[in-house]
Amino acid sequence: MTRVTGIQRGVSRGLHGQIVETMAQRILSGQIAEGATINVPDLQQDLGVSLTAVREALKVLTAKGLVDARQKRGTFVRPRSAWNLLDADMIRWHFDDDVRPELLEELHEVRGIIEPAAARLAAVRADSAQLEALETALESMATAKTDLDAVDADLAFHRALLVATGNELLIRMEVVMATGLADRDRLVHRTKPADDPIPSHRAVLEAVRSQDPDIAEKAMRKLLAKAAEDVTEVRTRKGRRK
Repeated sequence: MTRVTGIQRGVSRGLHGQIVETMAQRILSGQIAEGATINVPDLQQDLGVSLTAVREALKVLTAKGLVDARQKRGTFVRPRSAWNLLDADMIRWHFDDDVRPELLEELHEVRGIIEPAAARLAAVRADSAQLEALETALESMATAKTDLDAVDADLAFHRALLVATGNELLIRMEVVMATGLADRDRLVHRTKPADDPIPSHRAVLEAVRSQDPDIAEKAMRKLLAKAAEDVTEVRTRKGRRK
């Protein structure tokens, strides 16, 4: 069997993490199709790792809804409708290698539903500590020295906004928002010079601080519109280079 693998010893993700990610990418990209039976010994030989390592990785993928195992049928890929698409790793894997480019647009649609409403609630409910967390994140954005620092500060701001809603279920949306937003930010920073994000985020913070839910919602919608423009521009540039 021809060996096709990106497994490397001694890298930061660790062998187990690499095996899980490699197998997941093959499923998400359609290299291993929905409904396909996975020949575990063949996969083990292909990856060049132990059978135990493959089985442990399959347990992780089972927990994420990607695969299942049944008597007489063996291990197989479950239909996409059963996949846990809200899992943080699943979102990240979709972004890696552009497995599903339209996910960025879907992420923007989700943000367009959640974050304006979150800004409204924050304007009504935010306490002094939560306002301070928003201010601290904004200051970190202003002083960021690297793209990574800027991404972390942006995530901190949007996370603090969700916390300021006081709604536990909205706060849990951070799992989706943070992973997708981080990849969106990295994509934009790599491809185009970053615009100054401070004014748009400052407008949201000031509206929340002023306890004006209408203005807070409008400010967030304006921020998201700019984010959507950035993604469209990045996608257009990438398309031209192909």
